[in-house]
Amino acid sequence: MSAAAEKGPDGDKLEKILNIIGNTPTGDVEAALSGCGFGPTAEVAELVLKSRDCYSRPKSAVRFFRWAARSVTHTPYAWNLLVDILGKAAMFEPMWDAIRSMNQEGGGGLVSVATFASVFTSYCARGNFKEAAAAFDVMGRYGLKPDAVALNSLLSAICRVEGGAEAAREVFERTKAAVPPDADTFAILLEAWEKEGNAERAKSAFGEMVVRVGWDPANVPAYDSFLSTLVRSGQFDEALKFLQVMRSKGCLPGINFFHNAVDLLARKGDYANALAIWQIMVSEAGLVPNFSMYNGMIALCCNVGSLDYALGMLDEMPLNGVFANSVTYNVILEGFIKHRKAREAESFLKEMSKNEQLPTASNCAAAISLFFKEFNPSAAINVWRCVVEHDITPAEDSARELIAGLLDFGRLTEVKKCADEMIDMRVELSQSTIDNMKRAFIKADKHQSYDHIARRLKRR
Repeated sequence: MSAAAEKGPDGDKLEKILNIIGNTPTGDVEAALSGCGFGPTAEVAELVLKSRDCYSRPKSAVRFFRWAARSVTHTPYAWNLLVDILGKAAMFEPMWDAIRSMNQEGGGGLVSVATFASVFTSYCARGNFKEAAAAFDVMGRYGLKPDAVALNSLLSAICRVEGGAEAAREVFERTKAAVPPDADTFAILLEAWEKEGNAERAKSAFGEMVVRVGWDPANVPAYDSFLSTLVRSGQFDEALKFLQVMRSKGCLPGINFFHNAVDLLARKGDYANALAIWQIMVSEAGLVPNFSMYNGMIALCCNVGSLDYALGMLDEMPLNGVFANSVTYNVILEGFIKHRKAREAESFLKEMSKNEQLPTASNCAAAISLFFKEFNPSAAINVWRCVVEHDITPAEDSARELIAGLLDFGRLTEVKKCADEMIDMRVELSQSTIDNMKRAFIKADKHQSYDHIARRLKRR
């Protein structure tokens, strides 16, 4: 909390103390504090120690702590903050001095697992894994039993460091006989192996977890990390086998695995497995897919022609607080076009217009081509009207398809009108398109109409 956020006398004290710590030479801090004419409350002492000023000026923080102790009894939290400040500054000897003082000050009651969690984090942040493990080994001297909670704090601190998984495994192997691991222990290790992509180590940890702590539906992070590691390592078939075993035990992973699995299967075009995974996710795990998962699955459905399922997902998205964008709509439109569903494409284009979602330039060209092939020139012209109205660019492909289709249907009046629009829009017409128009107009004995177009093309 900032000094500005504080109100009343405590706020004034906090502001003055922080000003002294932040602007006074370290050696003069205690004297400056003593001269301010007041002492802090325990709450103010905590707020000061939490401040950036203390973390950036650890020696001044020590002097403040010593000065404040003349007026108040520091809380366990304040002591832990001091330990954290010193550890983060790599002032490890003073840090241990503070811990020993805590042990003496409170008859051993002030030192807690939280104190040592801070120590582990400070050592590990500097890559000092051995010193962190040594700190774990001496917890008993301070009246603390090195249990699974403490072990997990140590492993978590090690695993937060890049490349720390192997060091964590070594600590685990050394301590597991004396300190029985729990489900969280394995979840931490499995997450570390996931981060490092080591599927073999993950399998080993997972097997030991099942033997030691059994199956637990609440242990979602462990299952999630394990299966995600297999998927990312290219062992998808293995992941599916383990998933089936988990299901039989009433245990399922979290959204991370399902996201990775759906993404992989969508890219592989494996519709059957993707659909099976999707149904497990929503029906059994009760998880809500995110935007990218919906888009990936909808694209896969459209690619294989399962367009009704894709439309169902589109309708379902807002019910789950996920809202489709033009990418989603265009994927479905592209599916209708690819599978020559002309009536459905025409209807869907109307829905897109209603929802203010524009088709892409490539989809416009493809839709115009499809509608002419399916003997629906009016629908093709409507797509061109959309291109013109919304200035969908590049428009060259749509223009080419439109003129080719209108020429095939002998609708030269529309050709002349649309050619004028294209020239106004500065759409580049290919020479083959121009030649096709010329032949059609001359054959129909409409030289004047073509001459009008030719003159305009020359003046561009």
